[in-house]
Order: sequence, then C-alpha cells, then structure tokens
Amino acid sequence: MLASRPERWITRRDAIKGLTAGAVGAVTGAVVHGYVYERRALRVVRATLPVSGLPDGLVGVRVGFLTDLHRSRTVPHDLIAGAVDLLGREEPDVVLLGGDYVTDGDRQYAEPAAEVLAPLSAPHGVFAVLGNHDDDRHVPAALARQGITVLADARTRLTIRGEPFEIAGIRFWTRRVADIARVLRGAVATTLLLAHDPRRLRDAAALDVPVLLSGHTHGGQIVIAGIAATGLRRFPVLAGIARQDNTTLFVSRGVGTVFVPVRFNCPPEVALLTLEKRGAM
Repeated sequence: MLASRPERWITRRDAIKGLTAGAVGAVTGAVVHGYVYERRALRVVRATLPVSGLPDGLVGVRVGFLTDLHRSRTVPHDLIAGAVDLLGREEPDVVLLGGDYVTDGDRQYAEPAAEVLAPLSAPHGVFAVLGNHDDDRHVPAALARQGITVLADARTRLTIRGEPFEIAGIRFWTRRVADIARVLRGAVATTLLLAHDPRRLRDAAALDVPVLLSGHTHGGQIVIAGIAATGLRRFPVLAGIARQDNTTLFVSRGVGTVFVPVRFNCPPEVALLTLEKRGAM
C-alpha cells in the first residue's frame, strides 16, 4: 500500500511571498515599459479651447504648444527632434513653448536644446517662456539665437486674420497678481497668457485673461490608478483642460522627463489647440 502524500497548506507567509513577488514583478515590468517604450511614445494631442469673448476672425486659429523638453543626459536629441517634427506637420498658426528646456539649469544643454527647436516655424512666429529649471541667461540667449522670441514678463501684439491678438509670457518666479497685471496692462481683449506653472490659473482668472497655457506637471509622469502624488494635488489639473471663471487653462504633459527617465500611463505629447468661442455658462 502506498503512503499518502502529505498535504501542503498554503500559509499566510507563503501567500504574502507570492503576492510580494507578483507586485515586484509588476512594478519592474512597468518601470521597464516606462523606460524603454512609453517615455518615447510621442503623440499629438488635439484639443479645442473655448475662449471667452473670442472675435469671429480668430475662431479656428491653431496654436502649437510644446513644453518641458528637459534636454539632458537621459532626454536625448532624437526625442525632442521627433516632437518638433510632429508639431511642424500640424502647420499651426503660431507656436508657443512652455519652459524647462534643460534640467536643473544645466547650461551644457542650453545650446543643444535650442538648436533642436530651430526647425520650428509658424506664420505668426515662435514664442517662449522660461521654466523653473531654466536660468535667466544661457537658455534665453540660446533660444534667441534660433530666432525664438522669449517673453520674460513681457507681451507681444500680433495681427491674425485682421484681428489683434496678444501673447503675454511670465517667468516661473513671477507670482504676485500685481506683477502679472503689470505685464498685461494695456492688452487688448483677446490675450493668451503663457506661464510655465498652471497654478497661475487663479491669478489669470482674477485678471480676466481668456486663455492660459502651462506645463510643469508632466501630467504626473508616473500615473498609477487610484494613487495621486500628494505634491501634485495642489495643481488645478495635471493635464488637459480646466476652467475658472472666464479663463480656460490647458496643461500639457510635455515631452521630457525629470528625476527618473520613466513615464507610465502618461505618454509625452505635443499639443495642437484650436480656438473657438466659449458659450454662455
């Protein structure tokens, strides 16, 4: 008679080990996917922006928006070149750049970051603001050498389709409403504010600015369902459109990465934004 094989019960420790191994495997897989594939999976995001008080002549104007390049050892030339190429194919009326061309003020990448942007063009120009990772000397000088107008607490007036259209740009460190108001003083009704930090939405709304474009958040960069990084909760939105009073905000996920060269559930993007009239609320 054969002896019966002893039963092996799965203990709590065995279960925890199994779950832990599975979790580690899942996290490792996500990191590898985010490093090898997703951080390079550029896409074009096309959105329609409702603008308060938009004149008929400006309906349909297309704004190309590119931000958070973070050219560095871990964000290569070809990734940003791909973003520039994608945006160029969309043929926007005007191109805006939202800041953070390098990481941690690393001046060795100021020229390379600007040079890769050189092919950008649009009938009404290419304009930029600085982010918190950009210095006030080398990055703006490098951008200017490529024909890009840097709006550092400054404003420019364009004429598009016979209508006046203003673009105002503020530095990351310009945070007081009074200082932003000084940049906007004398602006025409249709004004777009370019600010790296989307937390300027409250200020833009207080000043009745119709449109605000921002980056800075990277869309969260690593987005796990049901989990929100505490530090990111202070932003009005991590990516996409938000509204406050008469102001419409668009936040781009950007192109590069910072801290870790990984994206998860948050692919890099270039944005093409089409202006339309905002209906009564």
